[in-house]
Amino acid sequence: MENFIYSLNVTLPVFLVMVIGWVFRQRGMLNENFVSASNQFNFKVTLPFMVFRDIAAVDIRAVFDLEYVLFCAVATSVCFWAVWGGAKLFLKDKSLRGAFVQASFRSSAAVMGLAFIENIYGQSAMGPLMIIGAVPLYNIYSVIVLTFEADTPDAERDTAKIREAFVNIVKNPIIIAIALGLFAAYFRIALPTAVQATVDSVAKMATPLALVAMGAGFEGRKALAKMKPTLWAALIKLVVQAAVFLPVAAALGFAGEKMIAIVIMLAAPATPSCYIMAKNMNNDGTLTASIVVATTLLAAFTLTGWIFLLKSLGLIG
Repeated sequence: MENFIYSLNVTLPVFLVMVIGWVFRQRGMLNENFVSASNQFNFKVTLPFMVFRDIAAVDIRAVFDLEYVLFCAVATSVCFWAVWGGAKLFLKDKSLRGAFVQASFRSSAAVMGLAFIENIYGQSAMGPLMIIGAVPLYNIYSVIVLTFEADTPDAERDTAKIREAFVNIVKNPIIIAIALGLFAAYFRIALPTAVQATVDSVAKMATPLALVAMGAGFEGRKALAKMKPTLWAALIKLVVQAAVFLPVAAALGFAGEKMIAIVIMLAAPATPSCYIMAKNMNNDGTLTASIVVATTLLAAFTLTGWIFLLKSLGLIG
């Protein structure tokens, strides 16, 4: 019972903030313009500021763990290619594949991940290391699958679309923030006090604003659309990936902050930015929205279960 209460205390605050966003949307205080503007502001401003702050604050030379970063990168890569291969074999409707694959493997690591880790450990070095290993690949792999599975002519897909995709990768705000954060951390660059205080203030908005926006954007009706692929994607996203790789992580000796970051990487809900990318790249936005909604709702139970299991096994403290 003690471990179960511990797990609930970790997961409930995050989801209750989302519920607050949903409640105020129902009461008319928040609307679609708020959700859209908040998602754009988070993606382009607050999340990059938070990622930069957290990575830049790490003594990268002292805490950098190549084995851990490589594990995050390899696990992300295996999940992506396995899901894409499975989708090609079993998902006959090609128009669904890009949306299905992206939302099945891509976690809300930067938002949900850091929220959970900070809720348990405060500011952490392992969350940023997980982001270094996984988040750039999330963006790169998503662009690849959405490009090749998009509903566009082959000639367009193979030329202009691919060039545009890689330009978007280079311009991605979170990838840029990771690079700048690594540069600042490695060379131990200290920002002026006023600049650092500004960065901290903007970064602190990222998690609560993102969670409120996710709650305000929750649309239950979309969860009913295309239910079968939605449930399969939710199973892969919330259960299968973690069931495969958590035993490997434990065997490699990862525990504590590292294990929490790994379970978030593997079993957090699909990120809302999946929907924006799917729509903009001619993929199925309805299926993507359904998966985001379903995984966000179900993760309240599955993440509590994973954290309870890890706590019971002594893998987190």
